[in-house]
Amino acid sequence: MKFIPAQLAYVLEDREAKQNLGALLRFVGGLFASIGVFSVIFHSIMVYEGQSHSWVTGVYWTLTVMSTLGFGDITFQSDLGRAFSVVVLLYGIVMLLIVAPFAFIRYFYAPWLEAQIRMRAPREMPTDTENHVIICGYDAIVEGFVKRLVDLEISYVIIEPDPTAAAALHVDGHIVVTGRRDVRETYELVRADRARLILANLSDAENTNIVVTIRQISTEVPIVAFAENVDSVDVLELAGAMHVIPLKQRLGEQLAARVTAGTQSAHRIGRFEDLIIAEFPIHGTALVGRTIRDTNLRKLTGLNVVGVWERGHLEPAGPETVLSEHSVPVVVGTEEQITELDALFVIYHEVDAPVLVIGGGSVGRSVTEALRERGARVTVLDSDESVRDSFANCADKVVIGDAANLQTVKAAGIDEAPSVVLTTNDDATNIFLSVYARGLSSDAHIVSRITHDWNLEAIHRAGADFALSRASLAVQILVSMVLGRDLVVVGEGTELIVEPVPKRLVGKKLGSSEIGSRTGMNVIGIRANGEFMANPAASTELEAGSELVMIGTVEQRQSFLNLRKS
Repeated sequence: MKFIPAQLAYVLEDREAKQNLGALLRFVGGLFASIGVFSVIFHSIMVYEGQSHSWVTGVYWTLTVMSTLGFGDITFQSDLGRAFSVVVLLYGIVMLLIVAPFAFIRYFYAPWLEAQIRMRAPREMPTDTENHVIICGYDAIVEGFVKRLVDLEISYVIIEPDPTAAAALHVDGHIVVTGRRDVRETYELVRADRARLILANLSDAENTNIVVTIRQISTEVPIVAFAENVDSVDVLELAGAMHVIPLKQRLGEQLAARVTAGTQSAHRIGRFEDLIIAEFPIHGTALVGRTIRDTNLRKLTGLNVVGVWERGHLEPAGPETVLSEHSVPVVVGTEEQITELDALFVIYHEVDAPVLVIGGGSVGRSVTEALRERGARVTVLDSDESVRDSFANCADKVVIGDAANLQTVKAAGIDEAPSVVLTTNDDATNIFLSVYARGLSSDAHIVSRITHDWNLEAIHRAGADFALSRASLAVQILVSMVLGRDLVVVGEGTELIVEPVPKRLVGKKLGSSEIGSRTGMNVIGIRANGEFMANPAASTELEAGSELVMIGTVEQRQSFLNLRKS
């Protein structure tokens, strides 16, 4: 009952609601007018037949006939009267049984129901809210980001200006506040001055307005803004954004880092304290076909192989794991140890053939520029003639044509290319091109972007060696910022996870904990008493209060949490 005044206020104040009520009142007025007219005609015909009835009887007769009740206590004797009765009856059927319900639903009940829905959306956060994450819009990236925040037990709120959409999010279980994103009051109501982080994830222009508005409240709260165009980075920083992320450029850089080109070397995925996480392709090296034990990598460099990428799946690495042509081992160790690993590959010849980049959009350009900085040669293939000019200063060769045409991809050098990078923004196209490229070159290292994570399995089955989505990358970047640690991009769906040692494992040796066998996660370090131990041995005892640093998927993390609860 307490919401009824608010709902009435909405119905009476909203412009469209006022128009709807006006239309409904006009209909009701017309209906009453017709009843009055029919009552007058009723009296006239009754006088013509010599009958006498009161005005109330006239209204009574009109309503009984229009509503099809037809009591029959008052009837006409003449054909004129009966014809009039038929007219009133048909008019009543149309107006009362068809038009009236429609008008009531359309002009009153639907707006009232909408008002009820809109009133469900909260207008502000509790006054004691603090250390939360404020998100300025809901999309595919935020969907994944919110799931990670919930897993990390970090509070958040989504700002949605449309009350109906906000109510729908609220019903789905999200913490949401409805309000305009371009007014100071909204950010005051979500307690922006006490937030852990604010994410501006709309268009560049809207993000700039959001940043400027928030800076009126607080000059210190961390604001992270996405930038569609690289040129907008400076503008957003001038507006007051603390971190600006050009996602397409970052995606291109991550894809380029997985490309086999130039001198063979390990790719640094990221850092956790003093621990470096890296991966290296073994295609064309003497490691192909050997077990991890036979490689002697730990003996030669001190590095620990914690996993092996096999066509999109991070498989556990054991001493007897056999490395295939397309295997990409993941290792952890110090910077000096990674450098020693690079030194082992200097005996292999430098790959001089150009990398083939299919797709000349923003991501393709970022991939090309990143590869050129590494000294690699690049050929770009696209169907748009305008790409030729935009890549004139960064690509060695630009081929215009259909990537599905055999002569075109042959002219682009797919036979010699050590790597093929697929950067179109359509998953179906990238899957098609993966199959096509793998069929033409069984040795090429295929790297692709994807838009939807549900296509990850499909694109790996199609032949891609590595795939990464913009949404997955964005979530990993945001989580690392929220936790205040360096970015570690292991791969699509796989990330660095830090969790306390379960009570049931305290006092046990790492080797007998069964963490790997029961959850699939790889323990790469242990943090205890302010110190970090990289590559812990199987004989390491797990202590109370220590934390495990692991690599795994979100699903594997959930298995670990279940292990901790059991």
